[in-house]
Parts: sequence; C-alpha cells; structure tokens
Amino acid sequence: MAVPKRKMSRSNTRARRSQWKATPATLSTCPKCKAPRLSHQACPSCGAYGERTYAEAIRSDA
Repeated sequence: MAVPKRKMSRSNTRARRSQWKATPATLSTCPKCKAPRLSHQACPSCGAYGERTYAEAIRSDA
C-alpha cells in the first residue's frame, strides 16, 4: 500500500478539496401541467411520467 513520504500542507489539502462541489439538481418542466419536476421522475403535482399517471402523487395533493 502506498504511503505518502511527507505531510500534505493545509493549503494543498484545501486546494484539493475545493474541487469537491455539489451540483444543483436539474429541473425539467412537466409536459402536461408545466410544473417543475426532477428529470426521470414522476411529476409531484400531477403524477404524470411519460404516458402514465400515478395515483400516489394525485392522492397526496388532495
């Protein structure tokens, strides 16, 4: 197993960790109700995903 020969400085450690960024979730619009939704998931407002409509999303609104 590889072991570093020297201690990595604080500035080098922080510079390396600065690249670890969280990216915001990409939203798309629902083709039926035009509400924002996550890609590849059912719409939380109308429950539509492609040609299907899921009853769980509709029941949570009522």
